[in-house]
Amino acid sequence: MVDTLTEDTRLIHTPIRTLPQHIGIIMDGNGRWARSRGLPRHAGHRAGVENLRRIIRAVAETGIPHLSIYAFSTENWKRPRGEVKRLIALIDRSLRRELPELHQEGVQLRHLGSLDGLPRSTQRNVRKAIELTRDNRNLILNIAFNYGGRAELANAIRQILQEGVPVHSISETLVERHLYTSGQPHPDLIIRTAGEKRLSNFLLWQSAGAMLYATRAYWPDFDEDKLHRALTYYAGSTRE
Repeated sequence: MVDTLTEDTRLIHTPIRTLPQHIGIIMDGNGRWARSRGLPRHAGHRAGVENLRRIIRAVAETGIPHLSIYAFSTENWKRPRGEVKRLIALIDRSLRRELPELHQEGVQLRHLGSLDGLPRSTQRNVRKAIELTRDNRNLILNIAFNYGGRAELANAIRQILQEGVPVHSISETLVERHLYTSGQPHPDLIIRTAGEKRLSNFLLWQSAGAMLYATRAYWPDFDEDKLHRALTYYAGSTRE
């Protein structure tokens, strides 16, 4: 589904009868948002990070218990070195800045992906955030940081082989227990901004049955009204 309503359209936030239990968001379009305003790409990334806090709060207020965000993919390493360095530093700073408030609001942070290759200070900050918020229950926020769906599956297979599991004992349930999202429900809804209709290596296994909702809005412009629109579409398309 592609959202074709104009950016000026505003919805009256009526209650939604059927909410997803897990939303995944592919935050796309920061660079194009900046270019459309004559700004450098890093300005778009900053605007995207600022918007993320607003959307996390909006999701938490709906009562949806699980949110996964695609913050930095394994493919992002192919970008210009300077852009990658600034993007990682921006994510790191934002995590440190927002952590106290997220913790106070009962958000539990989890990391999807590999910490290998990230700066040591970033690795420490991620581990600190996970440990600090581990008992929070209002919202589980999965941050896919240095994450790739195919790499996740390869990692799961390696773990199963290292455990010496017999071939005949390998099942879908066993694979799922070795995924980064083990113990969590699969996403019901994947939202992608900036008009693309691809998963781009995001939660490939977990999204097999998810609804994909694509909006033309760039990520910095994806606000509470557009989130509500996506949830309304999901509710209207879900069989009861």
